[in-house]
Amino acid sequence: MVGGVIERARWRDVFGHAEFRALFLAGVLSTAGDQLARVALSVLVFERTDSAGLTALTYALTYIPDLLFGPLLAGFADRYPRRRVMIVTDLARAVLVAAMAIHALPLIAVIALLLGLQAFGSPFYAARAATLPVVLTGDHYVLGKAANDMVVQFSQVLGFGTGGVVVVAVGTSGGLLADSATFLLSALLVAVGVRARPAPAHQDDGPKPNYFKELAAGTSLVLRTPRLRSLVALATIAGFYVTVEGLAVPYANEIGDGAKGAGLLLAASPAGAVLGMWLITLWPPERRMRLLGPLAVAACVPLVFCALRPGLIPTLALWALSGLASAYHLPTSAAFVQAVPDNRRGQAFGVASTALKSSQGIGILIAGAIAEQSRPSLALAVVGAAGVAAALAAGAAWTRARRTGTAP
Repeated sequence: MVGGVIERARWRDVFGHAEFRALFLAGVLSTAGDQLARVALSVLVFERTDSAGLTALTYALTYIPDLLFGPLLAGFADRYPRRRVMIVTDLARAVLVAAMAIHALPLIAVIALLLGLQAFGSPFYAARAATLPVVLTGDHYVLGKAANDMVVQFSQVLGFGTGGVVVVAVGTSGGLLADSATFLLSALLVAVGVRARPAPAHQDDGPKPNYFKELAAGTSLVLRTPRLRSLVALATIAGFYVTVEGLAVPYANEIGDGAKGAGLLLAASPAGAVLGMWLITLWPPERRMRLLGPLAVAACVPLVFCALRPGLIPTLALWALSGLASAYHLPTSAAFVQAVPDNRRGQAFGVASTALKSSQGIGILIAGAIAEQSRPSLALAVVGAAGVAAALAAGAAWTRARRTGTAP
C-alpha cells in the first residue's frame, strides 16, 4: 500500500507463492475430476439404461448436493483445520469415484455414490476458498482468485470434450479410475504444499460450540451485514444472464442455426468471461469496486437485444459481451471473502455459493417456462430486462454500503 492506495499486484508475485501454487493446482485437479465424473457417469448410465431421460436426470442430480449441502457442510472449513478438511474430502472422493467404477454395482448404488461425491465437494471448496485469502493478501488474493476462476471457465469450454476423449479412450470404468487419481493427486498437493494451520474458529482447547448454532451464526452474519448482503445480491444477478446457457439450443434453432450454432453460443459467454477477468485485473482495485453495479447491469443488457433475433454472429457478440461484463463476479466474490472474519469464511462461503447456484437454477427454470409459452428470443429479452432492474437495485445497495463506510 502506498499513500493509502492499494497497489495492483502482478501475476509473477502471485505465482511466486509456493502455497498458492499448491492450492491452485489442487483446485484445477478437483475441477477436472468433477467434470470427468459427470461425463463418465452420463455415459455409464446411458450404456446401462439406453434412456436419454434417465441420463439427463442423473446428470441433473450432480448439482443437487451443492444446494442441499452447501451451507450445511461448508462450515466444517471453519470448525476443523482447513488443510485437513481438503485432504480428507479429496481422499473420500477418490474412494467414492473408484467404487463407482465397479461393474457389479447396481445403478442406484452408483447414483448414491455420486451424491456422496458431490456432497464432499462442498467442504473442500469452502476450505480452499477460506485458505486462499490467508495465503494471499490484498490485491494478490484478487489475482489468485482470477487465475482460479479463469481455469473454471476454460473447463466449461473444453472440459466436457476432454472428458469425452478420456472415456472413449479408456472406457467408463477407466475414466472413473482416472478421475479418482485426480483427487488423490489433489490431496497429495495439499498435504505437501500447504502449511498446517489450526482451525480458525477454535484455536484454543475449549469445547467446540454447537455446529448448528455456528451454521445459524454464519447465515445471520451475511444477512445482517449490509456489505455482505449487497455483494451476495450482486452475485445472484448471474441468475438472469446465465439463462443463455439453458436456452442456447432452442434459441439457435429459432434463428435457424441448429446444433452447430448452439455449440458456438454456449462457448461465447465463458470465452467473454475469461477475457473480462483478465482485463479487470488490470484495473486499479478502487475502480473495480466502484464499477461492480454498472458491470452487473451491463451483463444483462445484451440479452434484451435477443428479442430482435439478430442472427448468429451478432448474437455471439452480444453473449460474449455479457460474459465480458460478468467478470465483475471476480472482485465481488473477492471482496466478500475478504470482508468476512476468518473464523466465519467457510460458512459464509457456503451461504453465498448456495444463493448463487439457486439463483442460476431458478433463472433458467423461469426463462424456460417463458420460452415454452412464447419463444426463446422473447424469454431472453424479458429475463434480461428484469436482470437490468435487479442489477440497478443491487448496485445501489452496494453503493450505499460503501458510502456509509460498511464496505471496502
